[in-house]
Order: sequence, then structure tokens, then C-alpha cells
Amino acid sequence: MFEPGHLHLSHSALQKTDHSFDIHLRYQRVEDPALGTCMSFEMQGEIDGKPFSETFQLPRDLAFNFAQNASRIAIRHGLPNPAGLPIAQHQDYDRMFEDIRTQLDAHPGEPVKPEHLE
Repeated sequence: MFEPGHLHLSHSALQKTDHSFDIHLRYQRVEDPALGTCMSFEMQGEIDGKPFSETFQLPRDLAFNFAQNASRIAIRHGLPNPAGLPIAQHQDYDRMFEDIRTQLDAHPGEPVKPEHLE
């Protein structure tokens, strides 16, 4: 379920080999003294009944890579790798992506700062 600034993903295990999760990914635009405009993300919930909470921040030019960071966090807390968090397959992914683009006033084709790729 999506609303601006918040994506909620949940899945109930259907088989013994399946995994359950209930995850909230909240985000907002922030100004960081060192990085400038960024997106701040808070990810919390539970995976297979085990609660977790983590935050991460991405500079404006890397904010659209949020799914990779969220998947790494989910894997670290028990979601099987390589499956990771299925944000990209989720129907609300495009809406979240567009909301981030709007919050950052970002436009297709804007360059990524080389120092952010190191």
C-alpha cells in the first residue's frame, strides 16, 4: 500500500519454505550540511516475526537507488538472498519513485556526481 512518503509491503508465508514480512518504508526530503539535498529513509517492521528498524540516507542523485538499499537491509534481517525485498515488482513502486522525483524536483537525465559512485 502506498501513500506519499510511505510504502507498506506485507506478505504472509504460504508454505514452510516461504517467508513472511510486514515492512514500512517511510521517506522524506532533508537538507544535510555535508551532502545537500537528500532523501532520508526509515525502514521498520518484521521479517518472519523478528522486528527490525533501520534508517539510511541517500544524496539527491542516488535517491532513486533506494530499492537496493532497502533490499540489503531486508536481507540482513532475514529475507532470503537473492530474493531481497520485492519492491521493484510491487505495483506501488512506480508511485513511490514518482513521489521521490517530485519531492526532489528531479528530472530524467540529470547526472550522478562521480564522487557518489566511489
